[in-house]
Amino acid sequence: MNGAQDLGGAQGFGPVVPERDEPVFHAEWERRAFALTLAMGATGSWTLDASRHARESLPPATYLASSYYEIWLAGLEKLMLACGLVNAAELETGRARESGRPVRVLAASDVGTVLARGGPVDRPARAPARFSVGDCVRARLMNPAGHTRLPRYVRGRPGRIHAVHGVHGFPDTNAHGRGENPTWLYCVRFEAADLWGPDTTASAVHLDLFEPYLEPLGTGEAR
Repeated sequence: MNGAQDLGGAQGFGPVVPERDEPVFHAEWERRAFALTLAMGATGSWTLDASRHARESLPPATYLASSYYEIWLAGLEKLMLACGLVNAAELETGRARESGRPVRVLAASDVGTVLARGGPVDRPARAPARFSVGDCVRARLMNPAGHTRLPRYVRGRPGRIHAVHGVHGFPDTNAHGRGENPTWLYCVRFEAADLWGPDTTASAVHLDLFEPYLEPLGTGEAR
């Protein structure tokens, strides 16, 4: 979906100014919000892609007015409500009113091991890759109603395959419970002038994009 999170290439938001010696968390509640998100994700009630979609589908005014961990917390509340792990009254009061359904629990003693192991999303190939390094492609012009990892500013624009990353779970289906549908993932180079015109001061942008996002350029279109 075309949500407020898709800010790449948008004007009017000012430059990104890195914070010198930025701490991991600016306040204790941010640490707790991060811990809650990890703990609830470990229950297996939703996928990583579903959690991203929950955050990105917040109302635009809410999203743009919220800090990073405020967005995380709001997305977590949406998921917990949708999965029946909490009700609105419990969220309002911060107290459980009903017995929860059994879920998988991440014990505190296991957190370090689980985080070190991570959650790889690479999968065995089911078919050969459609594209190879050097191929000229175009990002599809699409406006999906659901989750996608294809930024708006490259849709319909030409690029070139820079690297092939193997096969990974496809976010657009995995976010909505329609399976991982493993597909090829590519690093695509887009010339900045093709994205923003000749006045841009940038040279190029590299994006990791899934095969269903791409189509081959016609012979007369090759760059």
